[in-house]
Amino acid sequence: MYLIVEREDVIRIPPPMLGEDIDEIVDNLAREKIEGAVYSFSRTEVKDEAERKYVIILLLELSRVDDGIIVPGDGAVYQKVKFKALAYHPEIQEPVLGYVVDVLKFGAFVRIGPLDGLLHISQLMDDVIDVDVENKRLMGKESKRTIKVGDNLISRIVALSINDAEPRHSKIGLTMRQPGLGKLEWIEELVKGTSEKKEEKKESKKKKGGKK
Repeated sequence: MYLIVEREDVIRIPPPMLGEDIDEIVDNLAREKIEGAVYSFSRTEVKDEAERKYVIILLLELSRVDDGIIVPGDGAVYQKVKFKALAYHPEIQEPVLGYVVDVLKFGAFVRIGPLDGLLHISQLMDDVIDVDVENKRLMGKESKRTIKVGDNLISRIVALSINDAEPRHSKIGLTMRQPGLGKLEWIEELVKGTSEKKEEKKESKKKKGGKK
Protein backbone atom coordinates (compact mmCIF):
# COMPACT_ATOMS: atom_id res chain seq x y z
CA MET A 1 0.00 0.00 0.00
CA TYR A 2 0.97 3.64 -0.42
CA LEU A 3 1.03 5.92 2.60
CA ILE A 4 2.24 9.31 3.83
CA VAL A 5 4.85 9.14 6.59
CA GLU A 6 6.52 11.73 8.79
CA ARG A 7 10.00 11.04 10.14
CA GLU A 8 13.24 12.65 11.28
CA ASP A 9 16.76 11.91 10.09
CA VAL A 10 20.25 13.42 10.14
CA ILE A 11 21.98 14.72 7.02
CA ARG A 12 25.78 14.99 6.81
CA ILE A 13 26.99 18.16 5.07
CA PRO A 14 30.62 17.76 3.86
CA PRO A 15 33.04 20.64 4.64
CA PRO A 16 33.43 21.77 0.97
CA MET A 17 29.66 22.47 0.81
CA LEU A 18 29.43 24.62 3.92
CA GLY A 19 29.88 27.88 2.01
CA GLU A 20 26.86 27.24 -0.23
CA ASP A 21 23.15 27.91 0.36
CA ILE A 22 22.36 25.73 3.37
CA ASP A 23 18.69 25.09 2.55
CA GLU A 24 19.45 24.04 -1.00
CA ILE A 25 22.33 21.80 0.10
CA VAL A 26 20.24 20.12 2.80
CA ASP A 27 17.38 19.56 0.33
CA ASN A 28 19.68 17.96 -2.27
CA LEU A 29 21.54 15.78 0.23
CA ALA A 30 18.31 14.73 1.93
CA ARG A 31 16.79 13.56 -1.35
CA GLU A 32 19.94 11.58 -2.16
CA LYS A 33 19.86 9.85 1.22
CA ILE A 34 16.15 9.44 1.89
CA GLU A 35 14.42 8.81 -1.46
CA GLY A 36 14.69 5.11 -2.25
CA ALA A 37 15.77 4.23 1.31
CA VAL A 38 14.06 1.73 3.63
CA TYR A 39 12.66 2.81 6.99
CA SER A 40 10.93 0.83 9.74
CA PHE A 41 7.80 1.81 11.59
CA SER A 42 8.58 2.95 15.13
CA ARG A 43 7.80 0.68 18.07
CA THR A 44 4.99 3.03 19.10
CA GLU A 45 3.32 2.48 15.70
CA VAL A 46 3.59 -1.33 15.52
CA LYS A 47 4.84 -4.07 17.82
CA ASP A 48 6.68 -6.11 15.19
CA GLU A 49 9.01 -3.40 13.93
CA ALA A 50 11.42 -5.79 12.18
CA GLU A 51 8.74 -6.94 9.75
CA ARG A 52 7.07 -3.58 9.12
CA LYS A 53 9.16 -1.66 6.64
CA TYR A 54 8.52 0.80 3.83
CA VAL A 55 10.41 2.38 0.95
CA ILE A 56 10.49 6.16 0.57
CA ILE A 57 9.39 7.12 -2.94
CA LEU A 58 9.26 10.92 -2.85
CA LEU A 59 9.96 13.69 -0.33
CA LEU A 60 6.97 16.01 -0.04
CA GLU A 61 8.12 18.36 2.72
CA LEU A 62 11.48 18.96 4.39
CA SER A 63 12.58 21.28 7.17
CA ARG A 64 15.69 21.70 9.31
CA VAL A 65 15.40 21.07 13.04
CA ASP A 66 17.55 23.43 15.14
CA ASP A 67 21.16 24.13 14.15
CA GLY A 68 23.55 21.54 12.83
CA ILE A 69 26.22 19.88 14.97
CA ILE A 70 29.93 19.81 14.13
CA VAL A 71 31.69 16.59 15.11
CA PRO A 72 35.33 17.08 16.23
CA GLY A 73 37.79 15.45 13.88
CA ASP A 74 35.24 15.26 11.07
CA GLY A 75 34.67 18.85 9.98
CA ALA A 76 31.24 18.10 8.52
CA VAL A 77 27.97 19.48 9.87
CA TYR A 78 25.30 16.99 10.92
CA GLN A 79 21.91 18.57 10.36
CA LYS A 80 18.74 17.08 11.83
CA VAL A 81 15.76 17.28 9.49
CA LYS A 82 12.06 16.52 9.67
CA PHE A 83 10.31 15.29 6.55
CA LYS A 84 6.99 14.16 5.12
CA ALA A 85 7.14 11.65 2.29
CA LEU A 86 5.20 9.31 0.04
CA ALA A 87 6.14 5.72 0.88
CA TYR A 88 5.36 2.20 -0.29
CA HIS A 89 4.64 -0.50 2.30
CA PRO A 90 4.05 -4.03 0.94
CA GLU A 91 2.14 -6.45 3.17
CA ILE A 92 1.74 -10.22 3.21
CA GLN A 93 -1.58 -11.30 1.58
CA GLU A 94 -2.05 -7.84 0.03
CA PRO A 95 -3.53 -7.89 -3.52
CA VAL A 96 -1.35 -5.73 -5.77
CA LEU A 97 -1.68 -4.32 -9.27
CA GLY A 98 1.51 -4.53 -11.33
CA TYR A 99 2.96 -5.18 -14.75
CA VAL A 100 5.40 -7.76 -16.09
CA VAL A 101 8.93 -6.38 -16.58
CA ASP A 102 10.79 -9.60 -17.42
CA VAL A 103 10.18 -13.28 -18.17
CA LEU A 104 12.69 -16.01 -17.31
CA LYS A 105 12.55 -19.80 -17.40
CA PHE A 106 11.36 -19.97 -13.79
CA GLY A 107 8.69 -17.26 -13.93
CA ALA A 108 7.98 -13.57 -14.39
CA PHE A 109 9.15 -10.47 -12.54
CA VAL A 110 6.33 -8.06 -11.79
CA ARG A 111 6.80 -4.37 -10.95
CA ILE A 112 4.67 -3.41 -7.94
CA GLY A 113 5.21 0.15 -6.78
CA PRO A 114 8.99 0.78 -6.62
CA LEU A 115 9.82 -2.93 -6.16
CA ASP A 116 9.80 -6.12 -8.24
CA GLY A 117 8.15 -9.35 -7.15
CA LEU A 118 8.62 -12.86 -8.52
CA LEU A 119 5.64 -14.72 -9.95
CA HIS A 120 6.98 -18.29 -10.12
CA ILE A 121 5.62 -20.50 -12.90
CA SER A 122 4.02 -22.70 -10.24
CA GLN A 123 1.96 -19.71 -9.09
CA LEU A 124 0.66 -18.57 -12.50
CA MET A 125 -2.38 -20.77 -13.10
CA ASP A 126 -3.76 -24.30 -12.78
CA ASP A 127 -2.09 -25.51 -15.94
CA VAL A 128 1.22 -26.83 -17.26
CA ILE A 129 3.34 -23.85 -18.35
CA ASP A 130 5.37 -23.61 -21.55
CA VAL A 131 8.23 -21.13 -21.27
CA ASP A 132 9.27 -19.04 -24.28
CA VAL A 133 12.26 -17.09 -22.95
CA GLU A 134 13.23 -15.76 -26.38
CA ASN A 135 9.87 -14.02 -26.80
CA LYS A 136 9.52 -13.28 -23.07
CA ARG A 137 6.29 -15.25 -22.83
CA LEU A 138 4.69 -17.91 -20.59
CA MET A 139 1.76 -19.98 -21.86
CA GLY A 140 -0.65 -22.50 -20.37
CA LYS A 141 -0.65 -25.72 -22.42
CA GLU A 142 -4.38 -26.38 -22.17
CA SER A 143 -5.84 -22.94 -21.49
CA LYS A 144 -3.55 -21.19 -24.02
CA ARG A 145 -3.51 -18.21 -21.70
CA THR A 146 -0.30 -16.20 -22.01
CA ILE A 147 1.69 -13.82 -19.87
CA LYS A 148 4.28 -11.59 -21.47
CA VAL A 149 6.32 -8.45 -20.78
CA GLY A 150 4.05 -5.43 -20.40
CA ASP A 151 0.96 -7.34 -19.26
CA ASN A 152 -1.00 -5.80 -16.39
CA LEU A 153 -2.13 -8.19 -13.69
CA ILE A 154 -3.39 -8.51 -10.14
CA SER A 155 -1.49 -10.84 -7.84
CA ARG A 156 -1.17 -11.39 -4.11
CA ILE A 157 1.97 -11.08 -1.96
CA VAL A 158 2.71 -14.44 -0.28
CA ALA A 159 6.38 -14.00 0.71
CA LEU A 160 8.21 -10.85 1.74
CA SER A 161 11.77 -9.97 2.73
CA ILE A 162 12.83 -6.33 2.35
CA ASN A 163 16.52 -5.67 1.69
CA ASP A 164 17.41 -2.59 3.76
CA ALA A 165 20.65 -1.84 1.90
CA GLU A 166 19.35 -2.54 -1.63
CA PRO A 167 15.53 -2.30 -1.75
CA ARG A 168 15.44 -3.29 -5.42
CA HIS A 169 17.01 -6.63 -4.39
CA SER A 170 14.20 -7.38 -1.95
CA LYS A 171 12.58 -10.83 -2.22
CA ILE A 172 8.85 -10.68 -2.84
CA GLY A 173 6.90 -13.78 -3.78
CA LEU A 174 3.60 -13.44 -5.68
CA THR A 175 0.74 -15.75 -6.61
CA MET A 176 -2.18 -15.64 -9.04
CA ARG A 177 -3.63 -19.03 -8.09
CA GLN A 178 -6.46 -17.60 -6.02
CA PRO A 179 -9.95 -16.39 -6.98
CA GLY A 180 -10.07 -12.85 -8.39
CA LEU A 181 -6.40 -12.79 -9.43
CA GLY A 182 -4.75 -12.87 -12.86
CA LYS A 183 -4.30 -10.74 -15.94
CA LEU A 184 -6.80 -7.91 -16.16
CA GLU A 185 -8.23 -9.47 -19.34
CA TRP A 186 -8.90 -12.75 -17.53
CA ILE A 187 -10.67 -10.96 -14.69
CA GLU A 188 -12.79 -8.97 -17.15
CA GLU A 189 -13.76 -12.21 -18.93
CA LEU A 190 -14.72 -13.78 -15.59
CA VAL A 191 -16.85 -10.79 -14.58
CA LYS A 192 -18.51 -10.70 -17.99
CA GLY A 193 -19.23 -14.43 -17.88
CA THR A 194 -20.70 -14.18 -14.39
CA SER A 195 -22.96 -11.31 -15.46
CA GLU A 196 -24.15 -13.21 -18.53
CA LYS A 197 -25.03 -16.27 -16.42
CA LYS A 198 -27.05 -14.10 -14.04
CA GLU A 199 -28.95 -12.61 -16.97
CA GLU A 200 -29.63 -16.09 -18.37
CA LYS A 201 -31.03 -17.20 -15.01
CA LYS A 202 -33.27 -14.13 -14.85
CA GLU A 203 -34.58 -14.79 -18.36
CA SER A 204 -35.14 -18.45 -17.52
CA LYS A 205 -37.16 -17.53 -14.42
CA LYS A 206 -39.25 -15.05 -16.44
CA LYS A 207 -40.08 -17.69 -19.03
CA LYS A 208 -41.07 -20.22 -16.37
CA GLY A 209 -43.21 -17.61 -14.65
CA GLY A 210 -44.92 -16.76 -17.94
CA LYS A 211 -45.85 -20.40 -18.58
CA LYS A 212 -47.69 -20.50 -15.27
